[in-house]
Amino acid sequence: EVQLQASGGGLVQPGGSLRLSCAASGFTFGSYDMSWVRQAPGKGPERVSAINSGGMRTYYANSVRGRFTISRDNAKNTLYLQMNNLKPEDTGVYYCKKGDMRGQGTQVTVSS
Repeated sequence: EVQLQASGGGLVQPGGSLRLSCAASGFTFGSYDMSWVRQAPGKGPERVSAINSGGMRTYYANSVRGRFTISRDNAKNTLYLQMNNLKPEDTGVYYCKKGDMRGQGTQVTVSS
């Protein structure tokens, strides 16, 4: 059974940082491209970042480029998202995805 469990969210002030993690199991993690998506209240999902299976190619949405960094540790079956200089518009539930499958998300709230 494929499981994707995101963690590391929380409440942070504008300008702050968070590091999200996604623990993956049930599949050969190192063989798959992975991504992070977020969903803000009342809005549709937005893909914020993606990384290829080997970790050498990445994608960032314009809204987060230069502030977020995606990475992965294939030995630990874990995907990461380092988020710096957070803004209120980054608020939402963050999910990691394998293809069309997403796991349980983690809430990120950016507010003063």
